[in-house]
Amino acid sequence: MRHIAIIGSGPAGYYTAEAAQKHFGDDVRVDIFDLMPVPYGLIRTGVAPDHQSIKGVSRRYEKTALTENVRFVGNVAVGRDITIAQLQELYDAVVLATGAPEDRELGIPGEDLANAFGSAAFVGWYNGHPKFAELNPDLSGSTAVVIGMGNVALDVARMLSKTDCEFEGSDIVSHALEALCQSKIERIVLLGRRGPHQIMMTPKELGELAHLECAAPHVAQGDLPDEAEDALLEPGLRKSVTILRQFAATPEHIRAEKRIAIEFAFFAQPKALLGDGKVEAIEIEHTELVKGRAVGTGETARLPADLVISCIGYRTTPIPGVPFDQRAGRFANDEGRILPGLYCVGWAKRGPSGTIGTNKPDGFTVIDKIAEDIASGTLGSAGKKGRAGFDAYAAEKGLDVVTFKDWKKIEEAEAKAAREGAPREKFVDIEAMIKAAN
Repeated sequence: MRHIAIIGSGPAGYYTAEAAQKHFGDDVRVDIFDLMPVPYGLIRTGVAPDHQSIKGVSRRYEKTALTENVRFVGNVAVGRDITIAQLQELYDAVVLATGAPEDRELGIPGEDLANAFGSAAFVGWYNGHPKFAELNPDLSGSTAVVIGMGNVALDVARMLSKTDCEFEGSDIVSHALEALCQSKIERIVLLGRRGPHQIMMTPKELGELAHLECAAPHVAQGDLPDEAEDALLEPGLRKSVTILRQFAATPEHIRAEKRIAIEFAFFAQPKALLGDGKVEAIEIEHTELVKGRAVGTGETARLPADLVISCIGYRTTPIPGVPFDQRAGRFANDEGRILPGLYCVGWAKRGPSGTIGTNKPDGFTVIDKIAEDIASGTLGSAGKKGRAGFDAYAAEKGLDVVTFKDWKKIEEAEAKAAREGAPREKFVDIEAMIKAAN
């Protein structure tokens, strides 16, 4: 019998567990650890609350979680409750599937001003992550600046633009829904260092901006390259740029009918956030493309900003004793191998790139690596205590472990507490989760 510990219960973690089952069959036991008492990672706290169809992938993970040889071990913090070294003593292989939950810093003056947030914090706030439930952004100003040209930036802009009715069917938490419905924001600026041909927005998500009840996207015709150049783009990006061209062609009187303007500001990089204690403006430098890179022109301007949300990417949280690539913001690894018996997968392996589905081949690849290392003798012979060893340790330390059965009680309580038309009302407090589980 082989024992595998997976740290992180998001897509990368569950796809890895599924791969282990398929490769080793009944000869494996997999324990999936998570800091939170609830599973699914960014499916729960990162995917936009109005994208319920995407969140539906968790049903696949539940099938894996309900099998005999896979177990959810929630409310256990690796580093606080148990170390990586201790896990390696108990399990044949330890796989880090911790994702990239921390914001990349802008690295400019003023980013610590009040009402300036990273997307991990802001998205966590409206998605009910306990760490960010008390964020309380001030939405009383007129202008929000969203830094970034990816799908997360689109999510944030869309959340800031929607009406109460447009949130029907979503699982946005009540404290965020109330605040957003009282928002005074009238202008949302999406700020990008490069141009339309370099955006990271997918067509489906970009196209959603055209169907908002009270908001309209604005793109300046002068920012768009010659249409003939679109032919050189890969198909998905070409579709996205076509949508930008449609936004630019929308008659002004049609856009004027909407209360909120969502403006695309290309060729502008942030230089500083300005304000007295709280952000009031952002200093930008106009850029130009040189061999695909954004290069500052020296021409600067000030853009009013009552709220700033930086959506420029994420970083993995370092773990003591685990080699870390500071520049890339992920664990240092060679195709998923970190150290003998220690592996990584998903964003913890490759950085914050790809879709949810990208984690599936990643999970199967790392299990292949583990199998290779077993065959070569790198991991030694079977015989580690695995699950039984951890249970004895947890009992000795008095850990309050949350099982998948406990999670189902939490899920049931959230469904019962849901407002009309919503699938759930998430607990935003860990103690409340534990109480519901018990």
